[in-house]
Amino acid sequence: MVKEFENKNEWALILGGSSGLGLATAIKLAKHGMNICVVHRNSRSQINQIEKDFEEITKYSVAFINYNADAFNSEKRVELIENLKNELEGGRIKMLVHSVAKGNLKPMISEKRENLKTDDFQLTIQAMGISLYDWVSAVFEAKLFSKDARVVSFTSEGNTKAWRNYAAVSAAKATLEAITRNIALEFSCFGIKANCIQAGVTDTASFRMIPGYDKIKKFSLKRNPFKRLTLPEDVANVVYLLSKDEAVWINGTIITVDGGEHIS
Repeated sequence: MVKEFENKNEWALILGGSSGLGLATAIKLAKHGMNICVVHRNSRSQINQIEKDFEEITKYSVAFINYNADAFNSEKRVELIENLKNELEGGRIKMLVHSVAKGNLKPMISEKRENLKTDDFQLTIQAMGISLYDWVSAVFEAKLFSKDARVVSFTSEGNTKAWRNYAAVSAAKATLEAITRNIALEFSCFGIKANCIQAGVTDTASFRMIPGYDKIKKFSLKRNPFKRLTLPEDVANVVYLLSKDEAVWINGTIITVDGGEHIS
């Protein structure tokens, strides 16, 4: 295993890194010597399992920080950035990974369930889309980015396809992609590159919250050329590729990581 980030005092800041794509990314980058900071929001009942999962990061002898805090609260974000200034001890953030899942999965029209409202759209778009810009701006203003920083966020096929109960999240993903493109453009003069990964259907806790997820899962298995779902590790591998020097010219794009699921 090549640890190309070892002893460079470079960090990955992962928003939503206690499970799913975020956790898999943290483990993958730690394997290659990158220091890890995870911001997550979990209940007390989940902490024991999360601490066990975090041992998969610390076993690679990298520096590790985690904050159980609300990443969407502006005052808390200021506090976290101030803490990072001290905790990083002169280190810089090489990777900012946006892996948060907070939103509404309500139908637009239903006789049995509460209908989606404007407030639901606003909350979801803020959390899953605009918060990327909030964090990039905060890290940039604090001068914590490295000279060759990479910003990675996660979108889904629901960005262009209509799925029942997914309207608010779909709008948030479209927002996320638009913001990513403009970060790629407007922050480029400071060495920052930004890209989205469109993961295939992945059996995570967030996915299982979608009403009718079992039908989506069955359909995805049927149309995927390899007849399996995307794994968190599949996505983490591509985040790692985007962290490498050889990926310096990849900027402002959406990279599909689904084994070809989208082609059929």
